[in-house]
Amino acid sequence: MIRVLLADDEAMIRAGVRAILSAAPDVAVVAEAGDGRTAVEQARAHRPDVALLDIRMPVLDGLSAAAELRRAVPETAVVMLTTFGEDEYVAGALEAGVSGFLLKSGDPYELMAAVRAARDGAAFLSPRVAHQVIAQLSGGLIGRRHAARAKVATLTPRERDVLALLGEGLSNAEIGRRLFLAEGTVKAHVSALMTRLAVRNRVQAAVIAHEAGMVAE
Repeated sequence: MIRVLLADDEAMIRAGVRAILSAAPDVAVVAEAGDGRTAVEQARAHRPDVALLDIRMPVLDGLSAAAELRRAVPETAVVMLTTFGEDEYVAGALEAGVSGFLLKSGDPYELMAAVRAARDGAAFLSPRVAHQVIAQLSGGLIGRRHAARAKVATLTPRERDVLALLGEGLSNAEIGRRLFLAEGTVKAHVSALMTRLAVRNRVQAAVIAHEAGMVAE
């Protein structure tokens, strides 16, 4: 079972997300919170696999909660729940070490994909929010696209294959099955491409994959 902590200050949003997650046979919502401070306390108590955090919450906002949670319970992956217009928070969320961004108004399939990807150590960018992430980090999409493609050009063909699938939110095991590679080999390719791209985590690598046009929007 994938154990999930759900934190959002809007009770109706929590109820909707909980209903979607509860319909999956491999997911269990083990704790809920209406503010960031309670979310961190619940994470310490329940040690969930994945924490879904609203970016804007009272007492302690989602970004501060994510950073604190990552320090206190590093084994818990964090996915941020966002809406259009909140892209100014994206850079801070990346610095906090989140595993992905999920649009609240997105397809329920994206919610399940994000939770499963985060549990497996992969990155997930909701296709509809990916442009926001890129624009926030770039300040100019065209220039960023050229820069991303230049970086990707330094990768080997196999590393580019791996990066494209990483950008889709696949875990190392899933990438291995898709490319007929051992999981350890995929892990080595991921480590190498992250070094070549000068990124610190899989989310940042996934952003470059999106910027370079390697992932279908």
